[in-house]
Amino acid sequence: MQAPRFLDIEYCQTDDVLFPTAMAWSLADGQMKTVVIAPVDEWLPEDGDLGDVDLHYLAEQGVPLLELIHELHEDLPDQTVYVDGLDPDEILVDLIFSAMNQEAPFEIAPITDLITGLDSDALEDRRRQLLFEEGLEPQLPENGVYALLLMAQEEGLFDED
Repeated sequence: MQAPRFLDIEYCQTDDVLFPTAMAWSLADGQMKTVVIAPVDEWLPEDGDLGDVDLHYLAEQGVPLLELIHELHEDLPDQTVYVDGLDPDEILVDLIFSAMNQEAPFEIAPITDLITGLDSDALEDRRRQLLFEEGLEPQLPENGVYALLLMAQEEGLFDED
């Protein structure tokens, strides 16, 4: 089976900072990977104000960027990876790779490029409906990826090998 690849990123945003805190992505077989991301010092504000983000948790549980980049290179080389188009996913991916002086091995495209029969509002309504029907918390990146996978499956976008 070949499934489209999807990605979703949870992030911290305050007046002073924007950085990724967790990421989920799907693989060719429809499986998912999820990681908490250990922030690099350059992302953190000098005053330490991160709203409700638990920096201690991210530092202890988070995957170092070098490991994350290595996995993304292995899992998504030369792929188009679709996102819901609601978050600053491209900026966040750039932050991850530029922190290690690398380029992303994949291209990001909005879900509207993959599912063309519905406009972005209808796609977002369907995504929210799926999250609700499945009882999933929308802020978790793995749930966002799961909803996108379900939408692609509904549209018949999985290639059977």
